[in-house]
Amino acid sequence: MRLMLISALMIGVVAAVRATQQGPPRLSPEAEELQKRFPYPVIRDQRGVVPPGPRPLPSPPLGDGPWVFSTFEQRDIRVSVVTKGLSHPWSLAFLPDGSILITERVGRLRVVRNGVLDPTPVPGTPQVLSRATMAGLMDIALHPDFARNNWIYISYHKPLAPGVAANAVLRGTWDGNALTDVHDVFVSDDVDTEASRIVFGKDGMLYVGIGGPGTGPHVSVDRAQHTNDLAGKVLRLKDDGSVPPDNPFVGKSGYKPAIFTIGHRVQLGLTLNPFTGEIWEEENGPNGGDELNVLKPGHNYGWPIVSYGRDYNGPRFPPSAPGFEEPVVFWVPSIAASGLMFYSGDRFPGWKRNAFVGGLREGEVAPSGQLQRIVFNDKWEELRRESLLRDLHQRIRDVRQGSDGLLYLLTDEDPAALVRIEPVAPASSAGATRPSRRADSTFTS
Repeated sequence: MRLMLISALMIGVVAAVRATQQGPPRLSPEAEELQKRFPYPVIRDQRGVVPPGPRPLPSPPLGDGPWVFSTFEQRDIRVSVVTKGLSHPWSLAFLPDGSILITERVGRLRVVRNGVLDPTPVPGTPQVLSRATMAGLMDIALHPDFARNNWIYISYHKPLAPGVAANAVLRGTWDGNALTDVHDVFVSDDVDTEASRIVFGKDGMLYVGIGGPGTGPHVSVDRAQHTNDLAGKVLRLKDDGSVPPDNPFVGKSGYKPAIFTIGHRVQLGLTLNPFTGEIWEEENGPNGGDELNVLKPGHNYGWPIVSYGRDYNGPRFPPSAPGFEEPVVFWVPSIAASGLMFYSGDRFPGWKRNAFVGGLREGEVAPSGQLQRIVFNDKWEELRRESLLRDLHQRIRDVRQGSDGLLYLLTDEDPAALVRIEPVAPASSAGATRPSRRADSTFTS
């Protein structure tokens, strides 16, 4: 193990030295022409924004399960693998017939029927720019009137030039096997934006998160505060992509009218709170300071002026200031929060009104993925939180409530898995394992 850690450290140091020796990013002729349209770099110079460190340990292979865990309010739960064989999935949606649609970051849409992953990707998805962990085929949502129109919405990064893309949202019609009549309802007029989440509100509007640059030069990171720029914003659109006339900045000079809220970093969770009708958003902070926010029209959430995290190179941000919304929950250290839902079913009565947040890694250390459960009082103030599934050592990308009232998770691995959580009486746990810290894996010292 000591030799492995020394080797990983040396690899990280060599990579950092090479990055320092390299010049700024080279642009293709197409990107150079595109650059003339924007006051910020279309491809960021990331040299020196994160100090060198050891290479992260990979997540261990996930065993076949099932596993039984004891939790605080619900007591015993069974965790089962529905299917494996996915590659860095991002999100999932449940169809009325019980099938599950899953987006993969590389640009594939997959379908699971009766617990079996169809080996052939769903036809109809467009070409995407898939890069690192923050660009590609992203979130998926069914139209509120899906039973009548069969419309499916997917957010993705639309290629414009080599290495350059714009956030976009497509709408397609599901015919049972493929997406048909696929077309964009929204294409951002900004580039170099990061991860995207989408959700329909109780008002029937489509809310779209567009991640702002989280690292890089000030000219890029500061864009989250620029009102004529879509980076670091949540948008509010009609289902055809047009702007509702009651958006908070419609008709206001210097503001793009689609903007609903500003001052966000990288939004990796966006959901409807079914108990309040509000849209809640969860975003990654820098080195610490992940946030869970209630979105209020026209409000500013502070990035990069305030944060409960700190710059990767050391300096702290001021945690708050007048004029900026405070998070409902924040994490220090960061859990790299990704995926967000509120439980409203009947299968887990002890979890009603709880928020569930996926975590990719904690405190910049891997493998430490987890699922966190947050309990609120009647005023939606945090009472306590519980960390679940840490012993599986898997990055959790998304969490959703199924139509059966159970919880479903996607791991962000390659290969990745779709995982189901169900309640189980303690006496019926025979045959399932209670994982040790090694979690039925090959993670050995």
